[in-house]
Amino acid sequence: QEQMFERLGGTQTITVNVRVIAATNRSLEECVEQGTFRADLFYRLNVVPVVLPPLRDRREDIPLLLDHFLQESNRMNAREVRLSSSVVQLLCGYTWPGNVRELQNLIERLVIMADRDTIVSRELPSYITAEPEAESLSAPSCRLVAPSPEGMGLADEPLPTSAAHKSLKDMEKTEVEGALRRHGWVQARAARELGLTQRQMGYRIKKYGIAPPDFFH
Repeated sequence: QEQMFERLGGTQTITVNVRVIAATNRSLEECVEQGTFRADLFYRLNVVPVVLPPLRDRREDIPLLLDHFLQESNRMNAREVRLSSSVVQLLCGYTWPGNVRELQNLIERLVIMADRDTIVSRELPSYITAEPEAESLSAPSCRLVAPSPEGMGLADEPLPTSAAHKSLKDMEKTEVEGALRRHGWVQARAARELGLTQRQMGYRIKKYGIAPPDFFH
């Protein structure tokens, strides 16, 4: 507090110019009242409080964090992995009890374990895909962001806000159509990107009534 201290057992006063940044996931005011945190230490630290809401309350940050951690994991592991649109929508709808650290660890795990260039929804942990659609899926902020200049960003073009309201089936249709467009409507290549067999791809094309533009006929 006085920007001076003495080493333990020392006799010389040392002047310093430092700023202490502390973080906690608990209410220190309540901890002080309960006697589990020293009141004098709390008042010394509590100069400029910055309250950061949990990730579930600021879902507009999720696409940006996904892009950042995806680039970071790709660089560290010498990969060029992307996330499909349905994966991004599911991650936007997840409640993230472990906050940003949980998201970072998940992206790193997905990049390390990926056996193709694009991560699709069936590669996500079951506790994410099994979670019911949250109200967050209707939030305008839960959409894809444009890839960053490094080129390792998220797969597909930005989705309109209405895409967030879609069911998982609608997301899958959008994903299949996107893969077909990127590969000039060559089913074998699109299936390879999505990790599907040609039979599975053909089934989805028929199921969703997907047809190429007129100039491909």
